[in-house]
Amino acid sequence: MTTLKELRERMENYAKEKGYKLNPKLLKPLLANEKEYGELYCPCRRVTGNKRKDRKIICPCKYHKKEIKKDGHCYCGLFVRDEFLQEE
Repeated sequence: MTTLKELRERMENYAKEKGYKLNPKLLKPLLANEKEYGELYCPCRRVTGNKRKDRKIICPCKYHKKEIKKDGHCYCGLFVRDEFLQEE
C-alpha cells in the first residue's frame, strides 16, 4: 500500500518532469481508490471492474495529457499546466 508521502513525492516528480503543477488535495482520493480497488485509479473516473478496461484510468490516466493540452488541467484537476495557473 502506497503512503501519502510516497504518492506525493512520485506525483510531484512526474508533474515537474512534464511541466505541470500538482494539486495535492486529490492525493487522498487516489489512495482511497488504491485501498478499495487495488490500483491508483483516477478519482474522477468510474471504475468498471474490468481490469483491462480500467488500466486506462490508473493515474496518471491515459487522457490527462490531451486534457491538459486542451484545458490547462486534467479532468479531475490533479495536474495543472503552469500557464493555466498564471492566467487566473
